[in-house]
Amino acid sequence: MLAPAQDRPVTVALIGAGQRGGIYADYISLNPSTCRLVALAEPRPTRRSTLAKRHSIPSDLVFKDWKELASRGKVADAVIIAIMDRGHAEAVKVFAEQGYDILCEKPIATSIEECVGIVEAVKKHGVIFGCGHVLRYSPYNTSIRQTISTGILGKIINIQHLEPVGRQHFAHSYVRGNWRNEKTASFSLMAKSCHDIDILNFYRSDQIEPRSLSSFGNLNHFKPSEKPNEAGDATHCVGCAYEPECPYSAKKIYLEPVYDGPKRDSGDDIWATHILDEPPDIENVAAAIQPDGIAGGRWGKCVYSGDNDVVDQQVVNIQYKDGTTASFTMVAFTKQVCNRVTRIHGSHGEIVGDMSTYTVTDFRTGESTHHEPANEGGGHGGGDMGLMRSFIRACSEQDQTALGVEPEDILRSHLMVFAAEESRLKDQNVLYDDFQKRCLSGSV
Repeated sequence: MLAPAQDRPVTVALIGAGQRGGIYADYISLNPSTCRLVALAEPRPTRRSTLAKRHSIPSDLVFKDWKELASRGKVADAVIIAIMDRGHAEAVKVFAEQGYDILCEKPIATSIEECVGIVEAVKKHGVIFGCGHVLRYSPYNTSIRQTISTGILGKIINIQHLEPVGRQHFAHSYVRGNWRNEKTASFSLMAKSCHDIDILNFYRSDQIEPRSLSSFGNLNHFKPSEKPNEAGDATHCVGCAYEPECPYSAKKIYLEPVYDGPKRDSGDDIWATHILDEPPDIENVAAAIQPDGIAGGRWGKCVYSGDNDVVDQQVVNIQYKDGTTASFTMVAFTKQVCNRVTRIHGSHGEIVGDMSTYTVTDFRTGESTHHEPANEGGGHGGGDMGLMRSFIRACSEQDQTALGVEPEDILRSHLMVFAAEESRLKDQNVLYDDFQKRCLSGSV
C-alpha cells in the first residue's frame, strides 16, 4: 500500500523512453523533492538501460514491454504513457483500472471510439488524467490567457493561429518518420497539431463550445509527381544526383549537424539525428541513411518515393457558439520550426505573438505594451515542464483541477480535430453538436 503522495515524492512509472518520454524523465531528474521515477518499460535496450541507470531504477522494475509492468500490479502512484499513438488506448484503460493517475502523450488515441473509451475509463475509476497538450502549460500561453481575462481586448472576435512545422522537421517525422502514414500512426492534424486546436479552446478558457468546423488540406509536395527530374530513378539520397540541391536531403538533416553541431540560425538542429543514434556518431549516422540502413533504410529514403500519405498543409476554420471565429494553419514549408504565430483580435484591442513574446495594443488609448514571459526551458516554450509540474501537483494533491483541464475538455479538443478531418475528407461543413452526438453514440 503506497503512502499518501503528499507526504513524499510522487512515484512515477514511465512507458516509452523516446523523445517525449525522455523529456518527462528529465523533469523528474530535476525535481527529486516532488517526484521519483521508479519503474520503466522501454523495448530498446540502450535507451532502457541508460534511463534505468540514470534514475537508479531496480532491475525488477525495468521491463521491455508495458504489459510486463502492468502484470506486477500497482508499483507507482502515476504512469506516463509515451509510446506510439496507437498503443495509448489499451494502456490507459489497463492502468486506470489499476488505479494509476495517468499522463498520456498527445493524441490520447487515434480513433473516436478509443478517445471516448479512454475518458469513460478514467472517469469510471476516478484517477487523475492529463494529456500532452503542452502548449496550454507554457508561461507564454498562460500569460496570454491572463491578459485576455483582464478584459483589455474587450469582446474576443477572431483568433488566427499558425504552426510553421519546419521543412526538415516535417521531412523527418512525417515523411520518413513514425508519423508518416495514417495506417500506422494518425492523420497530420491529430498527430502534429491536436494541441494547436486545444490552445484555441484554452484562450477562451475552455468555456465556449464550437458551433461548426471546416477544413481543407492535402499532400501537396512529398509525393512521386513532385520528384525533380534531376533525381532520376534514385530512391535514396545516397548516390542521388539531385541530393546536393535538395532541401530535404538526409545528409543535410542527419549528417551535417553531427559535423557542424546545431545550426539554430537556419532553423535546423541536431535533435533529429539523436533519433537515429544516441549519442550521434558520424559512422553510425552515415550507415543509418544508407539504402540498407536501419528501419529498412527509410531514414535515407527520397522524400518523393516513400509510403507517406499524411497531408503537408492544412487549414481549419472554427465558429464558436458566441460568434467568435478562429482559424488554424499547419504548413510544412517553413524556416521556423514549430514557433507558432498567433493574433487575437478583440473589440477593444489585439494581441500579436510569436510563442516567445507578444504585444498587446489597446485601441482605446492607442498604446502598445510588449510582454516577454520567462521561459524556464524545455520544449514548447516551457510547456513541457509546465505540464509535468501541473501533473505532479495534481497527483500529490489528488486534485484534477491542478491540471487546469477536465477529461471532458481533453475529449472536446480531440473531437474537434476529428470533426475538422471529416470536413476535409467530405468537403463539407461539420456542425459540432451533431458530430459529438454521433461520436458519443458510436455512430461515426
